[in-house]
Amino acid sequence: MKESYVYILASKYNGTLYIGMTSDLVKRVWEHKNKFVSGFTAQYNVTKLVYYEIFNDIQLAAAREKRLKEWKRQWKIDLIQKMNPDWQDLYHNIIQ
Repeated sequence: MKESYVYILASKYNGTLYIGMTSDLVKRVWEHKNKFVSGFTAQYNVTKLVYYEIFNDIQLAAAREKRLKEWKRQWKIDLIQKMNPDWQDLYHNIIQ
């Protein structure tokens, strides 16, 4: 079964956030970083991968993405802080 990912990008520490879902995290984050598709992340320079989760079931990933998008901003920040307190760009960790 193919893995799916729910991820959060940020423009900077405590900056603008974007939540997405993909089956190819490396490719999708690369597209955001290189502004491959015009839109929200390109417009607001939201390119740092600060959080992600891995799922074996795409339906669970889709449900999680939807739930996270409904969360209050502070809850999202708290979630990021638990996994990545320095808000480091995790992209380099996933391409290795």
